[in-house]
Amino acid sequence: MRPHIDAPTSDADEAGTAASPSGRPRADASSPQAAESGAAPAYSASPGLAAFLGAQKIAVAISSYQSGKFYLLSQNVDGGLLAHERFFRKAMGICVADKDTILLATLFQILKFKNVLTADQRINDLYDACYVPREIFVTGELDTHDVGLLGDGRVVFVNTLYNCLATPSPRHSFAPLWKPPFISRIVKEDRCHLNGLAMADGVPRYVTAVSKSDTVDGWQARRADGGVVVDVRTGDIVIGGLSMPHSPRLYRGKLWLLNAGTGELGWVERGASADAAKFHAIAFCPGFLRGLAFHGNYAFVGLSKPRFERFEGLALDRKLVEADSEPWCGMQVIDLDTGACAHWFRMEGGAVELYDLGVVRDVLRPMALGFASNEILDFITHDPLENDGPGWPST
Repeated sequence: MRPHIDAPTSDADEAGTAASPSGRPRADASSPQAAESGAAPAYSASPGLAAFLGAQKIAVAISSYQSGKFYLLSQNVDGGLLAHERFFRKAMGICVADKDTILLATLFQILKFKNVLTADQRINDLYDACYVPREIFVTGELDTHDVGLLGDGRVVFVNTLYNCLATPSPRHSFAPLWKPPFISRIVKEDRCHLNGLAMADGVPRYVTAVSKSDTVDGWQARRADGGVVVDVRTGDIVIGGLSMPHSPRLYRGKLWLLNAGTGELGWVERGASADAAKFHAIAFCPGFLRGLAFHGNYAFVGLSKPRFERFEGLALDRKLVEADSEPWCGMQVIDLDTGACAHWFRMEGGAVELYDLGVVRDVLRPMALGFASNEILDFITHDPLENDGPGWPST
């Protein structure tokens, strides 16, 4: 059904940050989101990134919990890069369920966005998709990381603080769904730093954790080599010896992940036991890696600058020195055949850490609404009237 739109959103300058054709965006420091989150960020991008996104008819959603931003990157009408941003406190896990549905985990809520535009509708003659938060699940502060959508339509999320997978509860903060076998009970202690979730056909398949620790904050001492991937169906450890693994994803028959503590993107070759399994790194990216998505023959990888103490003292430090490189905050697009960086997006200024990213297919220039301005008060859409007769609908 075609939605009726009563009020357009405000100007594009208020709705986001429009990049110039050179890939260096104009930062609107007067916008509500800039005012709430501090210094306006500056961006740069590889010369071909915008054209690549346009040719593929995709956009990229990115979350930064440190700056509280949710970004949508796409190609602008002038051929440059369009970086639209919204403010959400502690923006974390992203799930792009389909063209019209995006999930975003935040500080104490999980938001479900719906695209309210039809294929022939535009906002300000620019945006061809508008993601509006239509469902909000209030969980409290659980340090929610990755999120997904179950086959029955329920939201599933990694409840890091309570060491489990969970779903929203109609009555409580959450309903535990599954916990790793090495976790003895559901308790508010972030014992293993469960973080990543790989879904397949609406079912949780694999999770990543920084360790198998079963004591409060136990993972801190195991950051260098205690990381594991766990098979949700069996509870078995698929592979161990990883360094702060994040973002497990199933793609083209392989289990991919980011070995964040070494700055490597790779895939897991399963063996008869966890000790026999192998991690095959295909690319080193100069940063602490979190956020992984795929499109065609490319992996989209999120990079963060190592945080003081928690992310320092890992193999990543040595590899950065060996590469004579400073750590990045941004995104690299990796060619899966060669491991080379085909395109990149780099963030400066206020944003130094990202968490997740997702590829939004079949859109050219998406935008989103948030709660930091009054736009969401006036942007009204509705379905057609189901019954225009004199009486109550019979069905």
